[in-house]
Amino acid sequence: MDIIVCIKQVPDTTEVKINPETNTLIREGVPSIINPFDENAVEAALVLKEKHGGKVTVITMGPPQAAEALKATIAMGADEMVLVSDRAFAGSDTWATSYTLSQAIKKLGNFDLILCGKQAIDGDTAQVGPGIAEWLGIPQVTFAVKLEADPANKKVKVERMLEEINEIVEAPFPCVVTAVKQMNIPRLPSLKGMMRAKKAEVKILSAQDIEADPKNLGLNGSPTSVVRIFTPPPRGGGEVLTGEAGEIVGKLIGKIKDRKII
Repeated sequence: MDIIVCIKQVPDTTEVKINPETNTLIREGVPSIINPFDENAVEAALVLKEKHGGKVTVITMGPPQAAEALKATIAMGADEMVLVSDRAFAGSDTWATSYTLSQAIKKLGNFDLILCGKQAIDGDTAQVGPGIAEWLGIPQVTFAVKLEADPANKKVKVERMLEEINEIVEAPFPCVVTAVKQMNIPRLPSLKGMMRAKKAEVKILSAQDIEADPKNLGLNGSPTSVVRIFTPPPRGGGEVLTGEAGEIVGKLIGKIKDRKII
């Protein structure tokens, strides 16, 4: 099986900072991690490779520093890594990002399966994985909690986690599957893997390399934009009602009526 895993390097959620002028995340000098859901996708790919053989290629779009995240996946056991990096990609929304990644995947050649985390913790849109499937014109299965592959019959069987029930669906190769955190527990890098990651070469693809249409790239190619980002004002102090239970209920009902909530 030839498996491609799309990952994203995201700011550590405890260190998120916003540029007030551009309304974008400040990434320079901010501690970064692999998007946690993407680690589940990498683990799923490695499990499939161990069972069925094949190759796992990990790809990300981002600045040069995103190579650190790629090397971490090599340490986990991935075979190859690709960094899609170009100033032309700056400011991409989910539309432009999914287009760029799909173009890079086309450049890589044949594949059976694309795995992504269900969403990135910095944007929480859950749109890039499905967007890649749409750009490539292939099936997609989202919110996967279990994944089985049948290379002989060129299909996958996926258990999807929904709000109240789980459902089991099948999809033919090639397809996109997005993973939730309940799918597995990502493995830790091995010492041998970390040594291999230090020597591994990062393949870098530019906008020209992937033959991308400039009108679909970066800020100018993004149909959505962030108008304003702000921190909600802190809530004022509440009031503690005292007395017997019946008395407290009476006071509470009175305050609710005064505020015309009911």
